[in-house]
Amino acid sequence: MHWRAIGYLAGLLLMVFSTAMLPPLAIAWYYGDGALTAFVDSYLLTLGTGFVLWVTLRGAPRDLNHRDGFLLVTLFWVVLALFGALPLLLSGATPGFTSAFFESMSGLTTTGSTVLSGIEELPHAIRFWRQEMQWLGGMGIIILALAILPILQVGGMQLYKAEVPGPVKDQKLTPRVNETAKALWLIYIGLTLVAVLALWAAGMGPFDAVSHAFSSVATGGFSPYDDSVGHFSSPLIHYLIVLFMFLGGANFALHFAFLHGGGLRGYLGDPEFRAYLALHVVAALLVTGFLTAYQTYPTLEESFRSALFQTVSIGTTTGFATADYAAWPSLLPFFILMIGFFMGSAGSTTGGIKVMRFLLLWKQGLRQAYLLIHPHAIAPIKMRERAVPEGVIQAVWGFFAVYVTTFILLTLVMMALEGGKFETAVGAVGATLTCVGPGLGEVGPASSFASISTPGQWVLSLAMLMGRLELFTFFVILMPAFWRK
Repeated sequence: MHWRAIGYLAGLLLMVFSTAMLPPLAIAWYYGDGALTAFVDSYLLTLGTGFVLWVTLRGAPRDLNHRDGFLLVTLFWVVLALFGALPLLLSGATPGFTSAFFESMSGLTTTGSTVLSGIEELPHAIRFWRQEMQWLGGMGIIILALAILPILQVGGMQLYKAEVPGPVKDQKLTPRVNETAKALWLIYIGLTLVAVLALWAAGMGPFDAVSHAFSSVATGGFSPYDDSVGHFSSPLIHYLIVLFMFLGGANFALHFAFLHGGGLRGYLGDPEFRAYLALHVVAALLVTGFLTAYQTYPTLEESFRSALFQTVSIGTTTGFATADYAAWPSLLPFFILMIGFFMGSAGSTTGGIKVMRFLLLWKQGLRQAYLLIHPHAIAPIKMRERAVPEGVIQAVWGFFAVYVTTFILLTLVMMALEGGKFETAVGAVGATLTCVGPGLGEVGPASSFASISTPGQWVLSLAMLMGRLELFTFFVILMPAFWRK
């Protein structure tokens, strides 16, 4: 293990991260909202720590192997959450360190679970910092570093594979990993700018437009208001945010192909995108039907808009809300929580298991049924007219098994910590492991995670980290074989 190289690169990445504190620092100065000292101190501590590591270890070898990449990514997300918590803690926005770390981890992993209430009363700089952390975490701070720090081109593919979500991690948009990182970030920034302008034109103020564009494209879910997007009564704003959540939840490789002349055929020709679109349409229509049948809303348009917004928000693991879906009738609350597990795309900013993996599992199930009838047949699983390697199928099955097992074990732990509250435990673990944000029970969309005990908040912070890193990047460093020479 190249510890000096890991420390050196961690120092560089911390210095990059410290620059993210400058915009909220400027906002604190502009509004005079009392958070200026907190951000000045946080900036200096983050920059200083990174600088000390960089200067002390700058003579270290800079080659990374795949083990170094996994360890650096996992450690850096933890370190990032620690330093991201500083402004929240020093400004007094959170009651203690545990809450500050939970809020920071939730932001950076684009989970959107919060322990805060009375968000409108917080300083503008703190409200903006929460949104900015989600935006940085959406595409990934390490992908940003690969894009702007040439020194990370050495061993960069190890970091890229450890960071990028999805079942196929070796695919790059361009031949060089740093060029791939730049392409991803340019698309991400461009989509964010379009979202800002659209929301501003629809009636949001500049601060709100930027804040909600950050969370929409990053599929994060934080809002500078307690009642989330429900703060705005404009149907146009609701539909626009649905659009940008949906685009953020699609594979960014398709956006890249579209911008390079692929047109809409690139989207419609992709089996995962077709399934992604179909699942969201079906989910919205099903929920609309239930809401209409139970007369939850006075008009069909309101039923459809509420259903569409909540299903897209949870399906893309964003976590915005315009309604308290936990209070909806029949099986709708549980159904909406469950769609957060599988309705995001690989290669997007979403969490969960991803549509691609479920497609492969479905095709594997069909193949097994076919082989029962034709036991001697050769029936490869195909995606995009190409046979999927058996190793990928086995990896998907392994991921699914580990994901389900982790969900069950964490739920049991949370039940033990929270007094056996099954609905709250399932909702909290489901919301954090999938990076959805709001859950059920005491952590529903109309509540916060403030009622969760201190040990419970640490367990859920771990669930967010594992969900963001898609389990294996985290679990691999726990294996004894990882540490053997």
